[in-house]
Amino acid sequence: MENEAVAPATRVVAPRTSTGFEYTFPAIRGIQAGREFYVSMCPLRLIPKIFIFDEEELPPELRAQRVLNKGRLPALSKYILDNPGDYVFSALTASVDGDMDFESHSTDGTGFRTGQLRIPMDSRFLINDGQHRRAAIELALKENPDLGEETIAVVFFHDDGLARSQQMFADLNRHAVRPARSIGVLYDHRDLPSQVVRVMAGRSSVFKGYVEMEKSNLSARSRMMFTLSALYYGTQALLQGLDLKPEAATDLAQSYWEAIDETIPEWAMVRSRDLSAKEMRRDFIHSHGIALHALGRIGNSLFRDSTAPSKWKKQLTPLKKVDWTRSNTDWEGRAIVGGRVSKSHQNVTLTVTYLRNHLGLELSPEEQRVEDAYLRGEA
Repeated sequence: MENEAVAPATRVVAPRTSTGFEYTFPAIRGIQAGREFYVSMCPLRLIPKIFIFDEEELPPELRAQRVLNKGRLPALSKYILDNPGDYVFSALTASVDGDMDFESHSTDGTGFRTGQLRIPMDSRFLINDGQHRRAAIELALKENPDLGEETIAVVFFHDDGLARSQQMFADLNRHAVRPARSIGVLYDHRDLPSQVVRVMAGRSSVFKGYVEMEKSNLSARSRMMFTLSALYYGTQALLQGLDLKPEAATDLAQSYWEAIDETIPEWAMVRSRDLSAKEMRRDFIHSHGIALHALGRIGNSLFRDSTAPSKWKKQLTPLKKVDWTRSNTDWEGRAIVGGRVSKSHQNVTLTVTYLRNHLGLELSPEEQRVEDAYLRGEA
């Protein structure tokens, strides 16, 4: 960049007199749908200064973006700050309300597509895709200004008016599909619970060969007992707030789930082929995500009291008497709503309170509140 300036905070499509100052971006020229566009690299320090948000106070039909969800920003910013040598951000896409002059390096060959993109500083840059990344970058720079010299790819399009910008937003998000949580866990080498469940799924006698590693939902005929995502959420709850190294966390989690296995005979029956996984999932709820999550929360409270197996394993013994069958009417309104297993936060909590009562464990104030509301018929 040759110069820096703060772009105006409003978006007005009207003729302007150029100030004579301009940004210069090294860029590559491309064509989509008969329109030229340009790809460049921009230092992170300039991102908050030149890329603006569409006005949040405008009604949706007059905006070209969704309203910024500020609740997402701390996690995105923390991701950059916690992983300064290992973060990855995809390109921003922006519309430029102003002239774009591309000077190619040559008149033919590859040099025709590479060159310098010049944009007047009084142009307005409207983000079509990446507004949360842009805001997270701004937050991260306040805590670590050294990130400012790093770069992010930016795709520039001509701003052809509000309708075109709105259509670009719709098109860019039309086919976006969030990957299944299971495969996200499988590929995440940074997150501790992800590391733990990957190892357990490959070495534990309870899980080896019976965990769906890619999909987050099991088909009716699947021979798997668990999804990796369900095991992840249960183990995440189990290890919540415990300061453990990966190896110790894995050993503790595996020991816990193997102790749980001893209280649930149907899991062993599937492994011995005396019961099919299909039949087990159909008739029982103990392999479903809500049960694993609830059991994880139970284990976490036991670990906080004592991580000595001789103590917490004995406390789990009453689980052998729990009736996990779907036909048990105790589950209705707790784990099952309208005949279907529910994974809502409230239903997880009601499943936890049910199990705590069986184990003779004290409820937390929040759990007691939810349980009392359920018993009053308010849940």
